This record gives sequence, structure tokens and C-alpha cells, in this order.
Amino acid sequence: MVDIGLTHVALPVTDLERSLAFYATYTDLRLVHRRDSETGPHVAWIGDGTRAFVVVLIETAVVDAPLRPMGHLGVGCATPERLLELCALARAEGVLLADPRDDGPPVGIWAFLRDPDGHTLELSYGQEIGLVCTPMTP
Repeated sequence: MVDIGLTHVALPVTDLERSLAFYATYTDLRLVHRRDSETGPHVAWIGDGTRAFVVVLIETAVVDAPLRPMGHLGVGCATPERLLELCALARAEGVLLADPRDDGPPVGIWAFLRDPDGHTLELSYGQEIGLVCTPMTP
């Protein structure tokens, strides 16, 4: 079988272990593949196991252009309580960028966090991606 369509997003990170720990804490993304190279960058693929899609973390010396709020990764939480729990942890750890906000359907409740390299992670509950995922006709 060959994967087609959108398969991954790649993010540069300065410390692969620190980034793996951050995403393990705040998301259900878990390590699915890893390459530690003597000559090239260390690389880890993280995914949630629900679809053929991963975030590729590529260790580099510097992150020149981190994803900032409008450019971000979005991860849905299983319950609104889990979203609020993670936001409380993020606030305590100093990585909460925007408090949870409820924009109603189809957007739901969302909040922004900052990962160790300055990339923005959106946590959400109630986004209706699966319900509105059919292509729109022009």
C-alpha cells in the first residue's frame, strides 16, 4: 500500500528529546519512527495512530522561522475537561499563549501553547473537521 494525500508536516527542533517530551505531555502524539544518524540530523516521526499522518521532528542547530499563532499545529482533545487540564498545566509551565476560548461550531473550544522551539500548538475540543471535510465545489 502506498500513502497518498497529506502524510506529514515537518518541524525543525533544536533538542529532539525535549520536543518529544513536550508533545507526549500535551498531545496523544507518540513516537512511531526514529532515525539517529552519525552524518545527518536526528529525526523522529510522531503520530496518534488514528490516521496515516505524522509530524516529523528534525533536529537542527537553529529554528529560524517557528510556526507562530496563525501558522500552527492543531490537535483535538477527547474532552473539554482534558483541554482545560492541559491548559492549566501549560499555564503553570509558562507555555500557554492564549487562554481557552469557545467559538462554537464548527470551531469549538481552542487554546494556543508554545513548544520548546517557539512553534505554536493549538489544542481544541469540538472542532468538526470530520463533519466538514468534504471538498467544497467552486
